[in-house]
Amino acid sequence: MIKKLFAEFFGTFWLVFGGCGSAIFASQIAAASNGQLGILLLGVSLAFGLTVLTMAYAVGHISGGHFNPAVSVGLLAGGRFSAKDLVPYVVAQCLGAIGAAGALFTILSGSGTPDFSGPGAFATNFYGEAVYFGKSYSMSAAFLTEFLLTAFFLIIILGATDKFANGKFAGIAIGLGLTLIHLISIPITNTSVNPARSLSQAVFVGGNAMSQLWLFWAAPILGGITGGLIYRFLLQRNGMEELDS
Repeated sequence: MIKKLFAEFFGTFWLVFGGCGSAIFASQIAAASNGQLGILLLGVSLAFGLTVLTMAYAVGHISGGHFNPAVSVGLLAGGRFSAKDLVPYVVAQCLGAIGAAGALFTILSGSGTPDFSGPGAFATNFYGEAVYFGKSYSMSAAFLTEFLLTAFFLIIILGATDKFANGKFAGIAIGLGLTLIHLISIPITNTSVNPARSLSQAVFVGGNAMSQLWLFWAAPILGGITGGLIYRFLLQRNGMEELDS
């Protein structure tokens, strides 16, 4: 178990450090080059996808490669994870995410006092505030976005790692799935689908980021449960189907 928890810690650390780090430092480049939001959107989306892809192959065979409390809960709902391991996994994920955010904060502070004013600062999640292209999305729109995307993320994970699937390519499918999720939702919520990732950034920013944090726990976890149940009871093949195929 200790090796599994360390794998989840380091995997989630890498996800936040690589994904949120690219958002934090790439946004500085974009600001210095008159915006280029399209390039920023693509780059950050790929960064999040690549962190999951690389760690899925690096430590996925040790812990299952969750790196996300919503994924752990969704896998539990999907019958692929033990309830007794849920709390230790979530704690390890949150600690890894906060550790990565602390490292990012330290690096960012090397260029002066960080400016955490405004929505989306320090790669935090948000709703109801305009950041990209002057558009803002309501709390209900943000909740639905995070719920649906996390549900589909779990369907991708469960399908790609199914015993009937080609498991060698599971990490690629999952990583590209997370990339697509970010391409869709960065302009809406700055993309969470991961409560640990949202928590880690909000801890350092506080304010609205912390007061809105409930949504970025509730929506992904409910979405993860829904995706896990959908795959388990509507999509997953059973033994009799295997005989009939």
